[in-house]
Amino acid sequence: MQNTYYDPADLKKFGAIREWNQELGDKFFEYYNSVFEEGSLSAREKSLIALAVSHTVQCPYCIDAYTHDGLQRGVTKEEMMEALHVAAAIRGGASLVHGVQMMNKMNKLDG
Repeated sequence: MQNTYYDPADLKKFGAIREWNQELGDKFFEYYNSVFEEGSLSAREKSLIALAVSHTVQCPYCIDAYTHDGLQRGVTKEEMMEALHVAAAIRGGASLVHGVQMMNKMNKLDG
C-alpha cells in the first residue's frame, strides 16, 4: 500500500483538535454544529453546499464527510455531480475573470 499525506482514517480524529486548545476547539465545534442545523436552508441543502465547497477548497476529508452525509440525507448522485459542476464553474470563472487584471497590466506595459 502506498503512503499518502491524506489518510481517510484521520477524519475520525477531527475532534482531537480540541486537545491542544480546548477552549478554541469547543468554540469552533459549537459554531460548526450550529451552522449545519436546520434554518432558512435545510440540513440537506447545507450538506450539498458543503460538498460543493469541499471540492472548491479541495479538502478530501470534507469530500468524504459530505458525500456520506449527503447520501444519508437523500442527496442523489446526480445532485452531487450537478453541485460539483456549479463549484467548478464558479472556480473556473473566478480564474478567468482575474484575467482582466492580466489584460489591464499588459495594456499598461505594452502601452
